[in-house]
Amino acid sequence: MARISVSVKPGSKRPGIALRDGSLEVRVAAPPRDGEATEAVRRALAAALGVPPRDVALVRGASARQKAFEIAGLTPEQIHARLVAAAEPEGAG
Repeated sequence: MARISVSVKPGSKRPGIALRDGSLEVRVAAPPRDGEATEAVRRALAAALGVPPRDVALVRGASARQKAFEIAGLTPEQIHARLVAAAEPEGAG
């Protein structure tokens, strides 16, 4: 299992995943209430990584914009490569 840190932007008009200055930013349309944004981020990460949502678990930051997730079934190198492939180009968004 590998862990990743994510900066969450809830309520976004342009959902997506971006790498900004070496940090992972996930923008979701879901509002920051009752775990809606966290669940949307979990599902967005799963889709970007090509794993089922059950393999993406929140481990820190349930009510914070900075969150940590554990990803089952992938190495840190695989996670990095898949996120780079899924992310918007730098400066977009």
